[in-house]
Amino acid sequence: MAFDYDAELRYLDPPFRAALGIRRTDRVLDVGCGSGRTTRDAARLAAGGRVLGVDVARGRIEEARELAAAEGLTNVGFEVADAQTHPFPDAAFDLVMSRFGTMFFDDPATAFAHLARATRPGGRLAMIVWQESAANAWAGPLIDVVLDGAAPAVGDGSAFSLAGRDATRALLESAGYGEVEFTDLSRPVWYGAGAGAAFEAVLQLRDPRAALARFTGPELARARDRLRAHLAAHTTPDGVLFDARAWIVTARR
Repeated sequence: MAFDYDAELRYLDPPFRAALGIRRTDRVLDVGCGSGRTTRDAARLAAGGRVLGVDVARGRIEEARELAAAEGLTNVGFEVADAQTHPFPDAAFDLVMSRFGTMFFDDPATAFAHLARATRPGGRLAMIVWQESAANAWAGPLIDVVLDGAAPAVGDGSAFSLAGRDATRALLESAGYGEVEFTDLSRPVWYGAGAGAAFEAVLQLRDPRAALARFTGPELARARDRLRAHLAAHTTPDGVLFDARAWIVTARR
């Protein structure tokens, strides 16, 4: 079973959706749309406009198209495309939005300049990005439990590449955006109804897999036991929850 990012982010989605400020006639671009949950939500709000979701994962885009068709949405489209380089028309969108999809650009300066060109003058950018790894209990602290003092492999840290407010503001201003604002968001992420389901979910994530790959034999079994115990300790009546911190970043072209 594929990891359910929509379920994971169930507590983060409502404040992000509220921050988008989508109007009925808006033309919207959703960057890194995955299976299109955020794109379809935007399409319902922009009922007199048009919403385009793009993602590099063909399977996710095919799923997004099927879900939109099943829901009867006619003002939404999906394309397999890299938002860093895809030839969007100039000034084509009133809003460029992204739910955790902008942290992975190979060349962020070029990518955001490209998206700014596709944003109409006065148009908006709204994205949600993770704060630093140490502030997210599902990230650094969870990996520390698995490793139990073992030296981690060097990761690229891309999921947290926009965590720094000063650097991100400078990046967006250089790209052509202004009025950059950050809203601190503290809401949990959800990994399953119980520890068993959460264990299977977490094993689908890159960083926990990489941490476990540091071990073999009995040490691997102990590391997996540490992970199970850690997940059990975060089990609540609402499921397995981990504290999470994100920024909602808004700006204007």
